[in-house]
Formats: sequence, structure tokens, C-alpha cells
Amino acid sequence: MIKHLTLSNTKFGRLKVLMQLINAKEVSIGGNAKLKIYGTLNCSSGKRMKAENRVFFKDESEAILAGFRPCGHCMREKYLIWKSSN
Repeated sequence: MIKHLTLSNTKFGRLKVLMQLINAKEVSIGGNAKLKIYGTLNCSSGKRMKAENRVFFKDESEAILAGFRPCGHCMREKYLIWKSSN
């Protein structure tokens, strides 16, 4: 898990490092550390969250191991499966 604010001291620097991580396939999933929800990097819900809550994962299994659940918006099917099992 990579915390968004640890990527750089500036907003531009964080964006640059994040793009490098995405291109290197080190990041493919985003999440909200406060709510313990993960989803796609282009989810509208994820784009609205505060930077201090934003985290990134290499893949879905890493997010699940960290105790996160799927987003109900961008990962609807996986969310419904998760919801029915809890």
C-alpha cells in the first residue's frame, strides 16, 4: 500500500510519481484508507476523496489482504458478491 501524500511534497510531484508507478505497473488500484474501500483509478468516487485518505495498491489481491472492500460504483459486481458474503 502506498499513501498518496508520501509520493512527493507537491501536488505536481505526486502526480508525476504516480504516473511513473502506473506506467511501471506498480499501481493499478486506488483506495480510501479511512473507509477501507478500493476501486479503479478512474472511478468518480475515488477522484473526489481527500488526498490524505488516498492510497494505491499494485493489484486487487493486495487491497483485499489489507482489509479493503470493493467500491459499489466502479466495481459493482464484486461489491455485490462481497456484500452477500458479509
